[in-house]
Amino acid sequence: MSLPQSFLYALVGVFMVLVAGGKAEPHKTFHNKVVGYPTLYVDPSGHGHFSRIQSAIDHIPSNNQNWIRIYVKAGIYREKIHIPYDKPFIYIQGEGKWKTRVIWGGHDSIATSATFISQADNIVVKSISFTNSYNYPPGRNKNQITPALAAMISGDKSAFYRCGFLGLQDTLWDVQGRHYFKLCTIQGAVDFIFGAGQSIYERCTVSVVAGALGGLTGFVTAQARADPSDPSGFIFKDCNIIGDGKTYLGRPWRDYARVIFYNTSMSNVVVPEGWNSWSYAGHEYQLTFSEHDCHGIGANTSGRVGWEYKLSGQMVKKLTNLTFIDSDGWLSNQAFNMVD
Repeated sequence: MSLPQSFLYALVGVFMVLVAGGKAEPHKTFHNKVVGYPTLYVDPSGHGHFSRIQSAIDHIPSNNQNWIRIYVKAGIYREKIHIPYDKPFIYIQGEGKWKTRVIWGGHDSIATSATFISQADNIVVKSISFTNSYNYPPGRNKNQITPALAAMISGDKSAFYRCGFLGLQDTLWDVQGRHYFKLCTIQGAVDFIFGAGQSIYERCTVSVVAGALGGLTGFVTAQARADPSDPSGFIFKDCNIIGDGKTYLGRPWRDYARVIFYNTSMSNVVVPEGWNSWSYAGHEYQLTFSEHDCHGIGANTSGRVGWEYKLSGQMVKKLTNLTFIDSDGWLSNQAFNMVD
């Protein structure tokens, strides 16, 4: 017989009071919202509730319906992280993008080898970096270049703030669902932001390391929108594209791929053509690859492919607004709201 959800949640609270010496964490002001959610502390030195992030996730009851915070102290965590489908409402908070670092070197299968796999809905992550070390650091790692994911995000209503995703090929698999990335750093060379997510990347740094490809041209995105009614698409808003080597902005992974760059700074790492049709040559009219109000040397559109999509001002406004992913208010009403 399964225990009631309320009882399981109470057990988490009792556990945290016991390990904290009988003292529960006081309420704190967090971005103008008072939060007093149960918190599990992860510290590699052994002074927290757990020394591994996965141990804290494993402790949370299945089918949890109440927000729980996992606070992760600064340090390097050499482990693979998995948030399964049945563990929603988790907020993982590190101490800094470059201070709290999770590193793993999986590469056998893109479906299972990511350093961070998040399958649950309602997940928030802040101030942590996830690295796939198989081909990283680029240029100094001698392994053959192969898909090696830093993160795989397939749950709905997931938000990432000041996070890092570091790899070389297929760094971030934005699989499906509505996602929000703000002030994140995504690094890679080949299709390093890919999938069928319905996502906004706001004020993110897109760091290209195509110089590690030995003269080959890289690809920032490989979006997988499958048909005209598919709501998915990658929207890059107020971002910054930097790096070395040369790269296309994207190529289609599926028939109706959609990628928009808006008010984004592009360095000379971006090739003049901008986009590549890959295996969809002759069907470019189905693709929605577009740029609006971008700037920098790489944003010069005079040499762009002739089939780059021209969106109306009204459609640009619609796609770049948060309502593209938040029409029902999940993001603005999230317990740990850091949108503003």
